[in-house]
Amino acid sequence: MLPDRDAAEEVAQELAGRFGVTDEPQLVRDALAGEDDAEDAQWLVVVDDPAARLDPMVLDDFVAEYEGWLEAP
Repeated sequence: MLPDRDAAEEVAQELAGRFGVTDEPQLVRDALAGEDDAEDAQWLVVVDDPAARLDPMVLDDFVAEYEGWLEAP
């Protein structure tokens, strides 16, 4: 979960080089409850990891660099 689209796009681009993610991550806008304004939206970067090869703690530290946090499915 990231604070804005710019941060989400940067994270999505960094995933390949930093973690070897080969599938393009999906960016999803998550509007806050009751808010219609795009300024009040957070963004999710959805990464498929069926083999569970990505360390959740490392990912959480990574997105924290962009003022975000990891949300497990």
